[in-house]
Amino acid sequence: MPEKPNAPEYPTALGASSLDSITLLGQDLAADVMGEVGFGELAFWLATQRRPTSGETRVFEAVLAALADHGFTPTAITARLTYLSAPDSIQGAIAAGLLGGGSRFLGVTEDCGRFLHDALSTLENGHPTDEAGWDELALATVRSRREARGLIPGLGHHIHKQGDPRTPRLFQLAMEEGLFGPHLSLFAAIGRVHPQVLGSTLPLNGAGVCGAALADLGLPLELLRAFALLARTAGLIGQLAEEIRNPVANDIFLSVDLNNRAVPPHPADGGEASASG
Repeated sequence: MPEKPNAPEYPTALGASSLDSITLLGQDLAADVMGEVGFGELAFWLATQRRPTSGETRVFEAVLAALADHGFTPTAITARLTYLSAPDSIQGAIAAGLLGGGSRFLGVTEDCGRFLHDALSTLENGHPTDEAGWDELALATVRSRREARGLIPGLGHHIHKQGDPRTPRLFQLAMEEGLFGPHLSLFAAIGRVHPQVLGSTLPLNGAGVCGAALADLGLPLELLRAFALLARTAGLIGQLAEEIRNPVANDIFLSVDLNNRAVPPHPADGGEASASG
């Protein structure tokens, strides 16, 4: 059947199919990708449309592992409770868990990457060349953020108050692969100097170092949270698999339902005026 004149075109370098083949990123899917390319490597490739080096793949997959699961977080509990309510909708349970990836859980990865990128983008004479230079930049960055009454993304952890074990490991892996770039350098310096401004020492948390590592890999800032969600998807599948084998969601539900306490209504400010008006 002849093509219609002036038919619209929708270019893509991703997946395409013909009668007898499927291509992905310019590769034959069956022959060159399946069984040849790991999922982490493929995810990086899909996002950047360039195949990562073995070192980039190692650091990227370490980030995915670092963010996959943190136990009974709100995202995991939400997924389990959604599955309890709708066991016929596994996609709904996973989606519910992913929707909770925001500024307090998972979103810190993107927030930290952007924060570091913004600080680096103000430099006019290139990046510092020694630790003292990085510390000077970090000190100015932390002071500026505090003067604006903002929090420092990537600082602090509610459990790992003496140090997040993921942080030194990612530093080590990036260093081993020659991928310890400006974002990680600035993040490490913030860890050294922030007590001078804040008056207390906080750990560099895993979500923050993941954002710095992803930014140093050259991944788009707009996708940093997406990579955190990709990692957490695997964790949520694990949470739901465990829920099927050893359910706890009903106990969580009943713990709240059977222990709620009725109190008088407490209208928000302006509520009475609105009602009378």
